[in-house]
Amino acid sequence: MMVDSGATTNQGPVVDMISEKDGDGGYVTGGWKSEDGKLSYGYSSFRGKRATMEDFYDIKTSKINGQMTHLGAVGIVTTHKPVLSSSDAGGLLKVLSAALNKAKWLEPEKLQMAYLLHPGCCVVVICHGHGGSHAAEYLKQHLFENLMKHPKFITDTKLAISETYPQTDVDFLDSERNTYRDDGSTASTAVLVGNHLYVANVGDSRTIISKAGEAIPLSEDHKPNRTDERKRIENAGGVVMWAGTWRVGGVLAMSRAFGDRMLKQFVVAEPEIQDKEIDEEFELLVLASDGLWDVVPNEDAVSLAGAEEEPEKAARKLTEAAFTRGSADNITCIVVRFHHEKAAPVNPKH
Repeated sequence: MMVDSGATTNQGPVVDMISEKDGDGGYVTGGWKSEDGKLSYGYSSFRGKRATMEDFYDIKTSKINGQMTHLGAVGIVTTHKPVLSSSDAGGLLKVLSAALNKAKWLEPEKLQMAYLLHPGCCVVVICHGHGGSHAAEYLKQHLFENLMKHPKFITDTKLAISETYPQTDVDFLDSERNTYRDDGSTASTAVLVGNHLYVANVGDSRTIISKAGEAIPLSEDHKPNRTDERKRIENAGGVVMWAGTWRVGGVLAMSRAFGDRMLKQFVVAEPEIQDKEIDEEFELLVLASDGLWDVVPNEDAVSLAGAEEEPEKAARKLTEAAFTRGSADNITCIVVRFHHEKAAPVNPKH
């Protein structure tokens, strides 16, 4: 057990209890409720048809200045091999190929789970260790810690997020400067401070929310063929080309990510942020890697998850649906259900 008394005086203590667990047929699932009873969470992570597990997620809850704060993220570790020959992709890809061929490739899957375990604070993490997991491991260890240390985390959360994410990327790349590694990670993150929800996205994981039964996307996938993203990449001197799907430099199928040193000039870690005030019409939040969204539309995800009262069952249902529908990727889902206070009964008019 590890106890962190908090990086700042206004942050409550965090207790981590690390263990390993084999999932049912490759599934790893779980669920719990926040101390204040306002939220319940469920997660499900499944390797699927991939030989290795490259998804991770991290959830924390803590009291800051006496206020319950919830943070969650789901992302993908990406280890990229060139999909075209250097002669097809030109000089840029020659450089990328040389670097990528020196990288360490995937090692046996290792899942780690951290569970809840102090009044007012909860940490749940699933990640996997392999030669390309360094970006994800770094994010797991530093991203939320850096965010909660930001002096304006409570007073200007949006600013804190916008500054913390790219700085964490810079710090990660600096920590890797003497290595030949060039892995990366996407992240779709949700930060709930009081009744205010902030969703920050880097990459092609996605977050949606259900409001009165309607699926509302809170992030937009960062794909190289997105008009604004393609323009940004080309203005920076990069190229977007077709190689089975649209890719930056013929290599990377997302336009923003942490890590990815060789493409950093074009593949930034600047988050797009949306914020919402949570009211009684908001029912649940779904964060998932693209293994879900490749085959399950937003509306289906809300319908499937909303049919289950327990978020753990909802998350498992989503991962199973994605696999049944033919997802070829790892599949990780987090479902958060909001428990609003019941409105006082209205006396009927006579």
